[in-house]
Amino acid sequence: MNPADHLLNDALQASEETSIDQPKSAQVAESDSARDQILLEQIVDVLRSVYDPEIPVNIYEMGLVYDVAVNSLGEVGIRMTLTSPACPVAGTLPIEVENKVAALPGVNNCEVEVVWDPPYSMEMMSEAARLQLGLL
Repeated sequence: MNPADHLLNDALQASEETSIDQPKSAQVAESDSARDQILLEQIVDVLRSVYDPEIPVNIYEMGLVYDVAVNSLGEVGIRMTLTSPACPVAGTLPIEVENKVAALPGVNNCEVEVVWDPPYSMEMMSEAARLQLGLL
């Protein structure tokens, strides 16, 4: 198991609930440290600035981000998916996420893992994304 997997597994054990303003699929780890919590909020803000070029909704609200975890060393693990394995940006979108998050002050390492389980579905979108796409 690589360091990102350990980080994500620890975070998931610490927090199994999602907040009302995040996509149904996303797990954002709770942290005891105010500094870590601020960094998590900055990471989510960065994720909200990344778009799949074919869809006018950011990847966070789309529900493509399954897990975000950060530890006190500034190591970040992100588990995400894509709308399909044949997605045209499959080779570039995870790298974009990794680079943008790694550029944040306080982040010493960022690893993005693309997973296919659970498979992506439109039910993973936040309410804001559904409204933006006219699905509500």
